Amino acid sequence: MVADDALTRLVREEGTRVLATLARVTGSIDLAEDAAQDAVVRALETWPRDGVPENPRAWLLLTARRRAVDIIRREARRAGKEAEATMFAGAEPEPPEVVRDDLLRLVFTCCHPALSLEAQVALALRTLGGLSTAEVARGLLVPEATMAKRLTRAKQKIAQAGIPYRVPPAEQLPARLTGVAATIYLIFNEGYAAGAGADLVRVALTAEAVRLARLLAELMPDEPTALGLLALLLLHDARRGARLDGAGGQVLLADQDRTRWDQGAIKEGVELVGRALRRTPDRPDGYVVQAAIAACHALAPSYAETNWDAVISWYDVLLTMRDSPVVRLNRAVAVAERDGPAAGLALVDGIGGLDGYPWWHATRAELLRRDGRPDAAKAAYERAITLGLNEPQLAHLRRRVAELPG
Repeated sequence: MVADDALTRLVREEGTRVLATLARVTGSIDLAEDAAQDAVVRALETWPRDGVPENPRAWLLLTARRRAVDIIRREARRAGKEAEATMFAGAEPEPPEVVRDDLLRLVFTCCHPALSLEAQVALALRTLGGLSTAEVARGLLVPEATMAKRLTRAKQKIAQAGIPYRVPPAEQLPARLTGVAATIYLIFNEGYAAGAGADLVRVALTAEAVRLARLLAELMPDEPTALGLLALLLLHDARRGARLDGAGGQVLLADQDRTRWDQGAIKEGVELVGRALRRTPDRPDGYVVQAAIAACHALAPSYAETNWDAVISWYDVLLTMRDSPVVRLNRAVAVAERDGPAAGLALVDGIGGLDGYPWWHATRAELLRRDGRPDAAKAAYERAITLGLNEPQLAHLRRRVAELPG
């Protein structure tokens, strides 16, 4: 029997794909959400008792389709609605030719230019079902209550303006690329370092994000954003096998066994970085620059041999396009590796707006520890621990506190 938490995750992840398929078939995201949610609830009620079916997704899709038909029939108020429900219960229409994958279709559909970029990304992440409102809020660095209101306003705007849930024609896809790329990137981030729970990595999420990024690059092979995004995800995911020890604990980049890195993924990622850079000689793309930073780490023979000058230079380029507190924090870490903890700490302390971000406090703690200030480091570690992390990350920070003098 599948353990309760694993079963819940299985149902949730498969339910995401079912939602995407139903949204395409019905043309209504609200109907698809209602039907998919009902199927998920039924699965959680019956699978622990009867066992997981051989094909969980097919079971969920059939249950959700039946529920969608019931909803249509129940709400039928005019002639022709019953026929519509009967037709939906039968053969499934062929997907449009522009975007074949249901989940990628749904991302493009949610990223409508009538919405702000923040609303596009939030709606896509939440609608996909893989991320809760709390996870979306954490990924976008806003309070959960703010995110809930943002999602509500986005759905109201869609309803009031009559914005259709459908994929645009091919010539309009580039206008939605920014939102689509940000959505895939944040799905990967939540999988790469889960915001909560027992696992450091949610492999199904990272794998799905890489799959979507690959499909996006195939769909738009001349777009630097698509190439850079795929490169970035591959280069990060290449380290997955070395990020955990035998007990499931976190292993930091400096301590990882680089022989366990996926060299095939690194080779592909580095080649993609080169292709993307050749397409952006005068106007760098944010994902390409981040991928170039990841390539610096991937190509270094050891942590001590990392080319920190190159890393910092790439962060300087990134700041010209995306001057955010998190980018500045990451650059400060690189400066600390090159110039020492005091230099990095001065930069970290000059960054505002991250008091609720656990990694700002954890970074301060680490630099304070290296700078010989254990009491201040202990306070910073303890502050980071209170701000919500997954169990391997919390265990790592608690070990660091225990290792402090006194």
